[in-house]
Amino acid sequence: MAVMTSNPPAPWAVFAAEQPDYADIVRKRFQLYKHHVLATLRKDGSPRVTGLEAEFRLGELWLGMMPGSRKAQDLLRDPRFALQANPGPDAEMNDGDVRVAGRAVAVTDPGTLARFAEAVRPPEPFLLFRAELTEAVRTTLDGETLVVRTWRPGQALRIIRRGGDDPQAGA
Repeated sequence: MAVMTSNPPAPWAVFAAEQPDYADIVRKRFQLYKHHVLATLRKDGSPRVTGLEAEFRLGELWLGMMPGSRKAQDLLRDPRFALQANPGPDAEMNDGDVRVAGRAVAVTDPGTLARFAEAVRPPEPFLLFRAELTEAVRTTLDGETLVVRTWRPGQALRIIRRGGDDPQAGA
C-alpha cells in the first residue's frame, strides 16, 4: 500500500513563488471584501467558525485578532485553520469560491509586530499569526462544468473538472 506524504506548510511567499498567477488570483479574491470566515478547532475538536479580517502585507498572509478571543485561543492550542473568502452579495460567485488552509504561526518578534502595526494600524492590543499554507483552492464554473484548482506546497497546480453528468459530482 502506497503512503501519501504531504509537504510541510509553506508561507505565502512560497505559494507566490511556485504559482505566481494563481496566488495573485487567490489574493485578489480575498481582497474584494474586508471580512472573511475563519474555521478553527475548539478544545473538544469540534469546529468553530468566526469572522476575520485577513491582511496581505510584507509578502505574507496575516491573521490578526484580539488577545483572549476564542479563535486566538483555538489557534494557540491547535494552529490548524481554514479561511474562506467572503462570497459577497453576488450569489452567482462570478469571482469564484476561494479558501486557504494551513497552520497559523503566532508572531512574537517585536520587529515584525511593529512593522505590521505600522502598516495596518490594528486596534491595540492584538495577536498576530502568519499563515503557512497546506493548500489554496479556487472553485469556479465554466458553463455547466465545475472547475476546482488546488495548490499544495511543492506540487503542481491540480485542476479537476466535473460536469453535471459526472457520477462523482453527487457523491
